[in-house]
Amino acid sequence: MLTGLASIIVLGIVSQWLAWRFHIPAILLLLIAGIAAGPITGILRPDSLFGELLFPLVSVSVAIILFEGGLSLQFRELREGGGAIRNLILIGIPITWVLASAGSYYIVGFDLRLSILLGAILVVTGPTVIIPLLRQVRPSPKVGSIVKWEGIINDPIGAVLAVLVLEVILIGSEESRISAMLIGAFKAGILGTLIGAAGAGVIVLMLKKYLVPDFLQNPMSLMIVMVVFSASNYIQHESGLLAVTVMGVALANQRFVSIKHILDFKENLRVILISSLFIILAARLSMEQLMLFETTNWLFVAFLIVLVRPLSVLLSTIGLDLKWNEKVFIGWMAPRGIVAAAVVSVFAVSLNSTGYDGAGGMVPLIFQVIIGTVAVYGLTAPLAARLLKVAQPDPQGLFFAGAQLCAREIARAVRDEGFRVALVDSNWSNVSAARKVGCTAKYADFLSENFLNEFPFEGLGRMLAMTPNDEVNTLAAVHFRDIFGRSNVYQLPPTKKENSGKKSGPEHMHGRYLFKKRANFDEICSRLNSGAVIKKTVIKENFNFESYKKMYGGSAIPLFIITENKKLNIITAEDEIEPGAGDKLISIVDEKDR
Repeated sequence: MLTGLASIIVLGIVSQWLAWRFHIPAILLLLIAGIAAGPITGILRPDSLFGELLFPLVSVSVAIILFEGGLSLQFRELREGGGAIRNLILIGIPITWVLASAGSYYIVGFDLRLSILLGAILVVTGPTVIIPLLRQVRPSPKVGSIVKWEGIINDPIGAVLAVLVLEVILIGSEESRISAMLIGAFKAGILGTLIGAAGAGVIVLMLKKYLVPDFLQNPMSLMIVMVVFSASNYIQHESGLLAVTVMGVALANQRFVSIKHILDFKENLRVILISSLFIILAARLSMEQLMLFETTNWLFVAFLIVLVRPLSVLLSTIGLDLKWNEKVFIGWMAPRGIVAAAVVSVFAVSLNSTGYDGAGGMVPLIFQVIIGTVAVYGLTAPLAARLLKVAQPDPQGLFFAGAQLCAREIARAVRDEGFRVALVDSNWSNVSAARKVGCTAKYADFLSENFLNEFPFEGLGRMLAMTPNDEVNTLAAVHFRDIFGRSNVYQLPPTKKENSGKKSGPEHMHGRYLFKKRANFDEICSRLNSGAVIKKTVIKENFNFESYKKMYGGSAIPLFIITENKKLNIITAEDEIEPGAGDKLISIVDEKDR
């Protein structure tokens, strides 16, 4: 048992790391690892390991994953793509359901009831796959928000729809079936939504009234997720997924309290849960169920990719303000994920226990759909985004936290080279001065929670904290880490005395130090006020970097290197730079050395 538990965590995290390292969809590696650990080697046997706890654990894990997904949905994203999101849910789901059911009936050969159930399960589009893909592809904000919203909202709707269909299959009379579906839809839709909203209200109230200490806020929010999920499921089976999604969306869009710490906790938990679930569910497959060479199943997968998804998107976006290339890309983005795998695994057990013939074939078919759609979309989406011109280029722009003299002059030099810059400051005179020299500048508090949700970061790939306050710079580095990534947040070296023997704080609590160890705010501003200028020097064969150092000595402060292919590299205090021929070096030099 200990070996089995350890193998789940080890295989899951190693697969995630390999996927990041080699830019491969993580779910592919997770499924391969699960199959290798389960049916091939027998190292992992989930049914023996967990017993009757297996499917409750799977359900709770999926609920946490969907709650975390709901936390990423912002209503402001609906301004541009709201119509498309609405239609993809109201029109796209029925179209997908009907066509997938027909394909299951005519291509795979399932009976009509199982085909309708399978079609209901396949309306989900897997946010656990889509969100990592969007990070890799970086599509335009409009397209990205449409695909993300659809994926997260479709999952609970598809799960509830599948449950209602299952109940209809297991009920005898026709009148009872219709009544059960209507009552179930009411319970799931109305009561599930109300329970989810109430759960969000409880968390907001606790945080606003300081009823819970900091160290218990994350565990308490997780507890409320469990309560909401269980209570809603008690009223209507699987409606808990809808309730926790509503709860996440409500929390994400309220403006009463900050939930940043909850977001951080849930994201880390999500990675562990997704990794473990795919390993466990794939390991449950038997060698007989691994029908990877079943031609009809792969034909069905191709039918979903080539016909069902494009047709669903085409009919759902008629008359909407979407360009043809945006429609094509959205139509090429429908991988299935953990919800489809979890729901079909639970349903197969329910149907088999009632003696329903043919239900066993649903599980391997769904896993083939997951493998096929993740492989096709995951491996081709980056290329498709570039060919369709919906991908954002590698963001080379710079975001400046602070608009004082040193930040303005450096930003202007970068802007003159054709790169986007944006400066933000809470001092109006600094913002006004930045605008006078032609830089984009905004008057705002960049440390506020709302700022992260409202500022357009498109085209900006790195953050430079350049205020006169070392603590504010450090706070900015921590604040923007989730937006830009740890390796892309920078700050000026602290102005404290170098001989004090004290560090500026823990390594994880500040950004990468800019330029040179002594190039702090006071040093740069003093130099610029004394007549120093920002100079651009092209390194050539007959004027290499050694020649540059001889001319300017040790007084120059190198800032950036622009390569021949127009890539902007920021120089840090730890870098040993060696620009080559054709590179342009931007640095601060004294007036006498110009």
